[in-house]
Amino acid sequence: MDRATRHDTRARATDDMAALEDSSQGRTRDRRSVYERYQETPGEYLVTLDELFGRETASDGQPTDVEREVTDEGVDQITSPFDPEHIDIETRTTTVDLLISRLRNEMIDLAPDFQRRAGIWTDEKQSRLIESLLLRIPIPSFYAAEQKDGSWAIVDGIQRLTSIARFFDAETVHAAPLKLKGLEYLRNFAGAGFHDLSGKLQIRLRETEVVVHVIRRGTPEPVMFNVFARLNTGGEPLTRQEIRHALIPGRARTFLAELAESEEFRSATGYSVVGDRMADREMVLRFLAFRLTPPDGYHNGDFDGFLGQAMHRINRFEPAHETLLRHEFTSAMTAAQTIFGVHAFRKYRPGQQRKSPINKALFETIAVNLAGLAPDQHDRLRQLDVLALFADLMEDTEFERSISVATGDPRKVRKRFEAVQELFEDLLEHGDA
Repeated sequence: MDRATRHDTRARATDDMAALEDSSQGRTRDRRSVYERYQETPGEYLVTLDELFGRETASDGQPTDVEREVTDEGVDQITSPFDPEHIDIETRTTTVDLLISRLRNEMIDLAPDFQRRAGIWTDEKQSRLIESLLLRIPIPSFYAAEQKDGSWAIVDGIQRLTSIARFFDAETVHAAPLKLKGLEYLRNFAGAGFHDLSGKLQIRLRETEVVVHVIRRGTPEPVMFNVFARLNTGGEPLTRQEIRHALIPGRARTFLAELAESEEFRSATGYSVVGDRMADREMVLRFLAFRLTPPDGYHNGDFDGFLGQAMHRINRFEPAHETLLRHEFTSAMTAAQTIFGVHAFRKYRPGQQRKSPINKALFETIAVNLAGLAPDQHDRLRQLDVLALFADLMEDTEFERSISVATGDPRKVRKRFEAVQELFEDLLEHGDA
């Protein structure tokens, strides 16, 4: 645009801004538990299984091919007697300029592959966030965990901060500069970048204050996890694996990604696990966790803590250990696909034609048991009708519940692992006769 047009545009935009009032809107969240509904009454269930066992959703809100787990644990429950003196949450009011400065100096960890990878905000949605800043409309708070070096791991607000960085200084997030588009009120700014704004507006944006809630280092990691598990600032709760990914940097992040993106995993799961909410990485982590700690060594029932500790252990792996577990994982994936076919890691009933969604508890149980078998035993199982006998096992109510409700309960963990182990051992010893 030429100088005269730009001047006229700014004038009209200024008039528009003066006429607008700041606003914000709250959100409500349905916190109802479904655990109590999974109870047998004489002759019927209170709800149907299809209604109870829904599917996880992707970042676009669409159902995925992974069964949603039903737990009896509320995210608001802290089960360990933490000393309140060790819980240090600090609320800081800072400016956009200081956030960008932290990004430039690598004092903010955005974990760029962390959240909603496939559903990253569109340019229009990012532009409207910048529009909100120009209109001085408050934006939601950021939540961060303080690392040992004083840097912040952003747990909630990654896409907001990425949008701001793209507009101010795109190099800090290794992205293309954001040019405003799809604005609702300041339409005259369409196509403008940061340097197209007047000096006054640039200063306004730089000095915009935002709130960052920082959980200080020294706060027990389980408490950090619990706090972040309660967040619903963006309308969709963070998944457990998204939180672990943010709180535990290191090699574990990339190792889980590598296994989740392997052809063996993708093929065994029918190319159907959507990774934008990290369901794929959680499944890989659950496999690794039970290869590192056998099911009978899992006692306290803190499944989230159990998986978090596994990530810390992965961070300390020697290359040879990685190579071994990578081989065990890919071998188990190949074996599961050839033994169970399209029903691998899914609930199955006699004569069932359609595929059930992938069940995470079944995934870890079958994969870990297969990883403990030798290649010749995999070959033997391929020759047997494992699926038919697995369908019989699914008729065992106790087993079915062990993969459906409160799957982190130590008794249910032992039940499902022992049942699948016995199934494989009986088949290997006696065949399917």
